[in-house]
Amino acid sequence: MASPQEFQTFVFLDLETTGLPPDRPCMAELSLVAVHRRSLQCPTLDLSRSPQPPRILDKLTLCVDPQKPFTAKAEEITGLSNRTLEEDCKPGFDSAAAEAMRAFLDRQAGPVCLVAHNGLCFDFPLLRTELWRVNADLPPDTGCLDTLPALKDLDQAASKSYRLGEVFRRFYERDPVGAHSAEGDALTLLLVFLARAPELMDWAAVNARSWGEIKPMYSPQSNRL
Repeated sequence: MASPQEFQTFVFLDLETTGLPPDRPCMAELSLVAVHRRSLQCPTLDLSRSPQPPRILDKLTLCVDPQKPFTAKAEEITGLSNRTLEEDCKPGFDSAAAEAMRAFLDRQAGPVCLVAHNGLCFDFPLLRTELWRVNADLPPDTGCLDTLPALKDLDQAASKSYRLGEVFRRFYERDPVGAHSAEGDALTLLLVFLARAPELMDWAAVNARSWGEIKPMYSPQSNRL
């Protein structure tokens, strides 16, 4: 971003999708977990002195019909399928879903920063594709923090694995809960962030991108096969 930003709310984001970028994936599940910087600066600690999720947070989780077949691997990993989403009468990502997301973000104290692990390569570009498909968007000055390069930069240790689950295990010495559900992974990311919150908030103030810089993963008109 052009100048340092003291973001007031960090919104932890995760998407579950029909596949990976070569397949022009579509979103099947979206989760946002919004936390004010005060709760990140003053976390509640358990008996082992590990940070706990803040009591005060907002969550939005939506399942949507991607209207595109899942790859077999994505269906296995996420536990989602076209059949079950259709049977549960989930609509596609439409203007109502985009408005719900926009309203959720609007009610948070600003400036707001979206946070995703590997977000610059996956979550942010795909989300922008999905929003553009329904003629919607987010404010261009919304912050975008990718914790993958942020943690690598803070550690200065390229030899480690920075997969989200591996980072969580290094910090907490246990497996994350709810892996490969959008809400589970967003909450895992929140706990990873809490383990190094002061450094990550400082890093974000200088290095976060703006939403206006995020390019769609692919043309919104080109994915329905």
